[in-house]
Amino acid sequence: MNIAPVMLALSLLLVPACSHGGPTRNPDITGASDRMVATKKASRGLYIYSLSRLRTLEGDPEGALMLLREALTEDPRSPFLHRKVAEASLKLNKPQEAIDACETALGFDPDYRPAHMLLGMILAAMGIDKEAIPHFTRSLELAPDKEDAYINLAVSHLKVYEYEEAVTVLKKLLKVAPDSPVGYYYLGKAYDRMKLNRDASAYYRKAVELKPDFEQAMIDLGLSLEEEGLFDEAGKIYREALAVNPSNLTVTQHLIQLYIRQEQLEEALELLQTLPVQGTEGREVRRKMGLIYLELERYDEAIREFTTLLSQDPQADSIRLYLATAYAEKKEFERAIGEFSSIPKTSPVYFDALGQLAFLYKEKGEPEKGISLLKEAIAAHPDKPELHLYLSGIYESLERNLEALKVLTDVDAAFPSNPAIQFRIAVLFDKTGDRNSSIARLKKVLVLTPDDPQALNYLGYTYAEMGIHLNEALGYLKKAVSLRPDDGYIRDSLGWVYFKMKRYDEAVANLEKAVELSEDDVTILEHLAEAYAARKDYRRALSTLQRALKLDPDNRSIAEKIRKLKSETGGK
Repeated sequence: MNIAPVMLALSLLLVPACSHGGPTRNPDITGASDRMVATKKASRGLYIYSLSRLRTLEGDPEGALMLLREALTEDPRSPFLHRKVAEASLKLNKPQEAIDACETALGFDPDYRPAHMLLGMILAAMGIDKEAIPHFTRSLELAPDKEDAYINLAVSHLKVYEYEEAVTVLKKLLKVAPDSPVGYYYLGKAYDRMKLNRDASAYYRKAVELKPDFEQAMIDLGLSLEEEGLFDEAGKIYREALAVNPSNLTVTQHLIQLYIRQEQLEEALELLQTLPVQGTEGREVRRKMGLIYLELERYDEAIREFTTLLSQDPQADSIRLYLATAYAEKKEFERAIGEFSSIPKTSPVYFDALGQLAFLYKEKGEPEKGISLLKEAIAAHPDKPELHLYLSGIYESLERNLEALKVLTDVDAAFPSNPAIQFRIAVLFDKTGDRNSSIARLKKVLVLTPDDPQALNYLGYTYAEMGIHLNEALGYLKKAVSLRPDDGYIRDSLGWVYFKMKRYDEAVANLEKAVELSEDDVTILEHLAEAYAARKDYRRALSTLQRALKLDPDNRSIAEKIRKLKSETGGK
């Protein structure tokens, strides 16, 4: 293509027109010529740039970049063309060339905002946010009404843990653009990072109000509500997000995990069944379905899922472990033994398989076979704490508590910092009648793991049962409940310590919650009945004891309590 006539026409358009009917004037021939040459070069550069755009549209980024470089030979001081070279370099995955081009553009015009923004975004994408921040800051100074600079600057502050700075930037944005859903979203993100979940949830919610189909804001709002312990609200948000986009797998997976967390297994299963079961993600779907079937005691369906997974990958030992467990729960002992036994010694789940196999022999009526199996394994691997725990556990399940205790005290010195071993020793001291040693060992567990809800519960309940250190027990149990608010047994312990403190209203409130969480537990029902009776609510006390007796008809102690209560209250 011959471009000379086109360029000549462009240049002529830029020459001042002569007056009609008058003489032409040319006061500065040399200066005009220089300007004419510069204008022609700039015009030619822009023309070549337009050709580069055509190359880009045709899917030829290399050709586009070559033309842009040619354009720069005509107009080497153009910040605009240098920025375009940077953009073209990025498309070809040449970030350093893009950085160089942006810096050159800024060398010619330090206040060229598009180059500041592009350079900031390149540096941020490379994880060099500390260097990106000054460019976003300058972009904001040059155009304080532009939302993109606020957002990019705030995000870079977040990435380098400058949360307060991010909050400051975003609050300035919301003064300029009070209806910015993205601004509210990132403000929520900043508070999320600061662990201020209530504030985070409020800003995420505002983002969703402004943009009801803002899926990422809905996801993060759900997660923030989960952190607050507001699981029902989180579930509502996830379901609303699925109404916006039923194919959003991320939302589906979060809702499934929430259902599992809340032990709403049927709901989790229903959602899992909507997901594809092909590929790597499909294998995880099948795994979760199998585990839920196992938990729901739907063993044939669990076996089906695990068998399918093993047909795809026979070396998946963890799946084989689940399959063996399903067979064991179904009382198909020989199949279970076969699956457990086929897990190789080199497998990460081998020792778990061995422990479960030992317990399976016990269930099969051959406990000594399981004990021998574990003793042989311990002789070969004395450094594996789980083997000692399994052996002790078998003895304990056989009510051979002194032998169970000896297994663990014999290796106490080898595992002084293992909280699981220390906790089981504490329990076994209690079962063998040595409560003082049990208490001492529980305190050791709490030194090792101060937030262990089991140890907190056991120690608090022990004090309550003994009627000692009740204020200390209350502290332990309140902490345990905060760690596991949905554990009925821990809630029962808290109610029981209130009962021992004669704080009957608080006792009833917590024991009613415990029954709600673990409705078929006879001991909890007995505790609640005693609390009702202490408040002189004999009718409820009696009905609660009768409910407990229905669950355990042979329990003479409960029958006697019912008889005594009827006698004392005249049958009322």
